[in-house]
Amino acid sequence: MEEKRYLKWYNKVGYGSGDIAGNVIYALLSAFVMIYLTDIVGLNSGIVGTLIMVSKIFDGISDVFFGAMIDKTKTKLGKARPWMLYGYFGCAVCLVAIFCIPVDMGQKAQYAWFFIAYILLNAGFYTANNIAYSALTALITKNNSERVQMGSIRFMFAFGTSMLIQAVTVGFVAKLGGGAAAWRMVAIIYAIIGVISNTLSVLSVKELSDEELAEGKTEEEKEEKYNLIDAFKILVHNKYFLMICGTYLLMQLYSATLGMGIYFMKYVLGDEGLFGTFSWAVNIPMIVGLLVTPLLVAKFRGMYKLNIIGYIIGTAGRLGVIAAGYMGNIPLMLAFTAIAALGMSPLQGDMNALIATTSEYTRLTTGKKVDGTMYSCTSFGTKVGGGIGTAIAGWMLAASGYIKNAPVQPESCVNMLHVMYLWLPMIFNLLITFVLIKLNVEKANKELQKEAK
Repeated sequence: MEEKRYLKWYNKVGYGSGDIAGNVIYALLSAFVMIYLTDIVGLNSGIVGTLIMVSKIFDGISDVFFGAMIDKTKTKLGKARPWMLYGYFGCAVCLVAIFCIPVDMGQKAQYAWFFIAYILLNAGFYTANNIAYSALTALITKNNSERVQMGSIRFMFAFGTSMLIQAVTVGFVAKLGGGAAAWRMVAIIYAIIGVISNTLSVLSVKELSDEELAEGKTEEEKEEKYNLIDAFKILVHNKYFLMICGTYLLMQLYSATLGMGIYFMKYVLGDEGLFGTFSWAVNIPMIVGLLVTPLLVAKFRGMYKLNIIGYIIGTAGRLGVIAAGYMGNIPLMLAFTAIAALGMSPLQGDMNALIATTSEYTRLTTGKKVDGTMYSCTSFGTKVGGGIGTAIAGWMLAASGYIKNAPVQPESCVNMLHVMYLWLPMIFNLLITFVLIKLNVEKANKELQKEAK
């Protein structure tokens, strides 16, 4: 019997477009906040990195809090949509505030301004909005096929938005005259775009009632309730869960060091506008890879071999970037960057499925279902990893003797930029490859299922 369908095509597209709003913020901050704070405001990159790392710890903890709050919410809009709708207005205000730091203010006050605005944005409004947005997948349809389609559409909007923000922002700021006023105007325009896309996404879908969501479920299918400590104790005995957390940490370290590419383009290659070109070389192959990942998973009869082969290609691609970088051959750097991104894309596409498979391993070995806590903990690992990565990048930049807006940076800084942008991403990819070789949870589940039979 065919599963009941709940959504029209415009509901799916409307839902997916919500990731325009999220990635307007994410792409702008991850790629440009550091260079804005160092080169425009004049703050120390090491201190900024430390503040971002501290804020990410609060950010990760708030995931669990807002998840619980959404579960308890009951309004005419539903459980998740109010948090998604109203949370984004706070996101917009905080985003603009970050890019409105007065340049003539005392430095201590500037650090405090940034930290307060950044932590309110990430640990507060953005987390509330994003957790609610993700929760909608399970609240607006019970059809698994529709959920997969929603996820695919969402990722298309996410990578597309990130690509455009990274590609056009440097030129946009220059066209507006550069300086603090230009960055402020760009932030305001992006915030308005985010508010519009987020609101349209909220209004394009409708949550199902609690009765309809529970319809057809047996008592066995209802998830058991555990407090966070009990669930965490269960998870730490799952070696595959720990490997996934390690993989997430390394992936975020990779992203943070790669995000420092704008410094490499500006001070090594001599053209910060190239950052946009390199973002195309990363994101277009990534989108192509995401499109074909479901077919490749079927062809390889699982995720294990596909992910390993993909990351071997990704590591080889980054080795090629290192060689081309020292040669100063930009076209070759772009080509190898694209190869690396294409190789890394399968893991990006099947990571949620890998987490679900790892959660099944916990159920098979302990008889307990802790899916929600597993996703919250991996999200916590992602955010903390991103914070640590940004902090390390900031510390390295500060230790290198970086001089803001200097026509020529000290040799120590140039060498450090080579390490940060060329060597570290390759090393992180290599480490992920080693973890993936051990992460054969699909095989472990099959063996446990055979034993159970």
